[in-house]
Amino acid sequence: MAAQQEITQRDLRNRSKEIMDAVQGGQAFTVTRDGHRIGELIPLRRRRRFVPRGEFAAMSRTASDISLDAFRADQDATAEQKLDDPYAR
Repeated sequence: MAAQQEITQRDLRNRSKEIMDAVQGGQAFTVTRDGHRIGELIPLRRRRRFVPRGEFAAMSRTASDISLDAFRADQDATAEQKLDDPYAR
């Protein structure tokens, strides 16, 4: 893993747009003040919204079998079965 580029607090203040664009592009920075490391700017991990069909099919082939009866029994055991009337007090 590559070492993070160090930037000073002043650099962060004066070049914030450039630095934030770099963070958005995947680059990480260590922020220093008076020569001491005080924090890190790192990109957030983004969840994938789309799983390719081939990858989904490969995962499905190795997944364990599901018993439909056991699944329904679990749902019945955890779901609230009675209906509450909010006006009946």
